Amino acid sequence: MWRREGTAAQIVERLGLQQVSDSAALESAVEHVIGAQPKLVADYRAGKEKAFNALVGQVMRATQGKANPVQVSAILRERLETSSS
Repeated sequence: MWRREGTAAQIVERLGLQQVSDSAALESAVEHVIGAQPKLVADYRAGKEKAFNALVGQVMRATQGKANPVQVSAILRERLETSSS
């Protein structure tokens, strides 16, 4: 910005650094990770909280670190608690 290349919002957009907060996109990423990581899902359901953190990390990786981690955690926890697969 000090080189007058635009506002912070313009630079973030140009560089593709926006945080993903779109619920549909995050739900899709969560579903993909749940399907791809059955061992972590089983570990979480067996009471291993570290498995949950690993699943959040996998979603963050799938979204190239752009996902809103608070939303990811909420969606992931909801999916893991309500689905039996």
